[in-house]
Amino acid sequence: MTKKRKSWDEYFLDIAEMVASRSTCFRNKVGAVIVRNKDIISTGYNGAPTHQPNCLEIGFCYRNKHNIESGTQLEKCRAVGSHAESNAVVLAARNGHSTAGGTMYVVGHKFICNQCKAIIANALIEKVVLKKPDGKIEIIYPARDWKVHPVDQENPQ
Repeated sequence: MTKKRKSWDEYFLDIAEMVASRSTCFRNKVGAVIVRNKDIISTGYNGAPTHQPNCLEIGFCYRNKHNIESGTQLEKCRAVGSHAESNAVVLAARNGHSTAGGTMYVVGHKFICNQCKAIIANALIEKVVLKKPDGKIEIIYPARDWKVHPVDQENPQ
């Protein structure tokens, strides 16, 4: 009996799910893996920045405590600026790994936030494979798919 191997995308998405298990967020566990030439160069998960207490350590989520709707008032989150995607890019930079031409695998989100879109685009990541909470996979090519600024999408002239 022959067993089918997982595709590379399935393999790296599975690893991103394991990375997400390190998240310190009560609401949403997100993991990201950056790959170049089938080699993992970096990982990241969402949580408070280095040197700051995270939600698990303090025992509550500020956003839950104050009934802040998901996707709004992101500046009132301990993980602001420390999303899985941005953490993966920062870790790659800290360790001297170029992200240019890489692929980022992300699990745990319905969408990539605008701040992370900018970071991913500026890191010259060529492809994003997003596995949404419902299991659906979205393939994104930042150079093609993120050419219009979100402000321009809301207010076309």
